Amino acid sequence: LKAVMTANRYHFVHCHSPIGGVVGRLVARQTHTPCMYTAHGFHFFKGSPSLNWMLYYPVERTLARLTDTIVTINEEDFSRAQTFKTSHTFRIPGIGVDTKRIEAITIDRTLKRKSLGIDSDTDFVLLSVGELNENKNHETIIRAIASLKEPTLRYLIAGTGDNNDHLERLIRELGLERQVTLLGFRDDVIEVMKASDCFVFPSKREGLGMAALEAMAAGLPLITSNVHGINDYSIDGVTGYKCSPEDASGFARAIRTMQLDFDLSHQMGLHNSESVKAFDVDRSKTEMRRIYSQFLQDKPT
Repeated sequence: LKAVMTANRYHFVHCHSPIGGVVGRLVARQTHTPCMYTAHGFHFFKGSPSLNWMLYYPVERTLARLTDTIVTINEEDFSRAQTFKTSHTFRIPGIGVDTKRIEAITIDRTLKRKSLGIDSDTDFVLLSVGELNENKNHETIIRAIASLKEPTLRYLIAGTGDNNDHLERLIRELGLERQVTLLGFRDDVIEVMKASDCFVFPSKREGLGMAALEAMAAGLPLITSNVHGINDYSIDGVTGYKCSPEDASGFARAIRTMQLDFDLSHQMGLHNSESVKAFDVDRSKTEMRRIYSQFLQDKPT
């Protein structure tokens, strides 16, 4: 990378991801290249494990000294980055949600639900979208559903990952084969959202959470964890409900409340389809253009 940057003499480098952020900023320092870094969610945050603070926090704090501009995507990270020794710190509304595209997608809800194995109009369909791993925390929702013993609840999980076999075993052990379905990879996620009744997002950590924002744009109420970037848009009692990531009982109560009160969940979904526009992709692009413009003014070529 040092050879590439030396040969091409870039006006500046914009780093992303933890490893790319480390390598890119070290080489930028060695080659005297102006450097910008977007943090797509620090691994240290309120409630995160102590090990995350011991490992990641000192690295980010130290590398901030080598960074001309840090861009964050949630309020907690923005506040933290402002304590670092860097020239400029900005916050953008994530990479942005294409709300117009999502709004334009239409489905035959009955046919779509049938294609997903849901034959009854009275079933209440929960949906999660995300990699099958420990952080996405699908197991907590599966256990919450098992505790409710309500056969009209259906839980769809779209995604692939290392936890697939573990989740399949758990579903069998709890006798939820009819209620919980692992959909695997889907290229029709927005259509599946529009065939669902509620979006569940129990992650232990999220820089922001594009899947939940897309669900809001699709008009769904949310049931989320109360951590990190999710807190930027998930408001308890307004967008839906929030629980601690490991609180299966709390998630169960939220699910049951949402299922029983159609008017409430419907109003929350309508609210979400409007409030999510604060995270629209056009706004993100406008913010990044402004940041690039200021960056280049500060670092003339």
